[in-house]
Amino acid sequence: MAKHVVIAGGGTAGITVAASLARQVKNSEVDITVIEPSADHYYQPAFTLVGAGTYSLEETRRDVRKLIPPKVNWMRDSVAGFDAENNTLKVGSGATVGYDYLVVCPGLELNWEKIQGAGEALGQNGVSSNYSPAHAEYTWEGIKNLKPGAKALFTQAPLPFKCPGAPQKIAYLAADHLQNKGILKDCELHFLTHAPGMFSVPLFAAELKDVAARYGIHVHFQHNLVAVDGQQKNATFEVAGGDQKGKSVTMDFDILHMTPPQSPPEVIKTSALANEGGFVDLNQNTMQHTRFANVFGLGDAGSTPNSKTAAAVRKQAPIVVKNLLTLINGGELDTGYDGYASCPLTTAYGKVIMAEFCYGGKVTPTFPLDPRKERWSYWWIKTTGLPVFYWNYMLKGYEWFLKHDTDFVEPA
Repeated sequence: MAKHVVIAGGGTAGITVAASLARQVKNSEVDITVIEPSADHYYQPAFTLVGAGTYSLEETRRDVRKLIPPKVNWMRDSVAGFDAENNTLKVGSGATVGYDYLVVCPGLELNWEKIQGAGEALGQNGVSSNYSPAHAEYTWEGIKNLKPGAKALFTQAPLPFKCPGAPQKIAYLAADHLQNKGILKDCELHFLTHAPGMFSVPLFAAELKDVAARYGIHVHFQHNLVAVDGQQKNATFEVAGGDQKGKSVTMDFDILHMTPPQSPPEVIKTSALANEGGFVDLNQNTMQHTRFANVFGLGDAGSTPNSKTAAAVRKQAPIVVKNLLTLINGGELDTGYDGYASCPLTTAYGKVIMAEFCYGGKVTPTFPLDPRKERWSYWWIKTTGLPVFYWNYMLKGYEWFLKHDTDFVEPA
């Protein structure tokens, strides 16, 4: 009898695993079901480009039905509860679904409610977010209409959240746009981040500090957005550390780009699959659940301490598929996931720093070039190469990719 593999979540991680698994097994061996409520799939790494006016939102969207492989069953529903002890889960319609093996990858939720007034403010009065497909285009509307004397705020929420470079990438693109219009010197740009530094990897943090200084962007560390008043066009921040810890700061704005706090869905946080932080509790190298041997996970809702990017999923998915098949057929699990993630940091129109790193912040570049440098070639990879690779290879289950250099020595 065929084994039943259920994949909870049909985003980047779920579809990639389903497609790869479908390529490697026969229907008589494994039945695959993806549970996903959404009909639309977005290429989220391009949302920054939508907010910067170089991509349309429609270019980032595909129908989920066309992405699910023919040999895979799509259950268009949401997971309402997990019973991992009995190898079942419940869906929103009330049905119970049994499985032999489970892959958990529901992604993260955007917790707008944790910022007072944010939900009401979004999409008007200059308030936007590239994290929301409904509001990314409005980011560009705000940027392109800035005039001399304008004040723009760009915020970064507490970790963890997906695509950690995105909150500052749009700030640099906005600054470059204003510079090209000849009015950057007459505008005031602020980047306010909950973090104590520009980036979690020191090699890239130093470069980004220089980029911000080049544009004259005012950087405020350990500032957390807690409230927005769209009609009055002001934002309130709480200082999260340092001598001013606990202090409240309110700033006016003409445009405000927000990064929402993010977390796994409630159905994960309240289940036996979660760790103390609410994330799917996984072995960081095998991607197997720490307590339920027939459960694997990957993507943004996983507990693995990697940066939450599509590039991380690209390297996690083959390990999940390999280990799932190993568990079915017998053998030793592969411990090969090293925490790899990639973040193409757009520093201007036509310039990108390709930040690649693994666990511990170790820099692991794919290309034999100085990874600190901004390059046009990386802009092409970001805007053209990676989307083609995503749609035509990654989501179709092809596992070939270039090897990153784990022996790279950082320049002095």
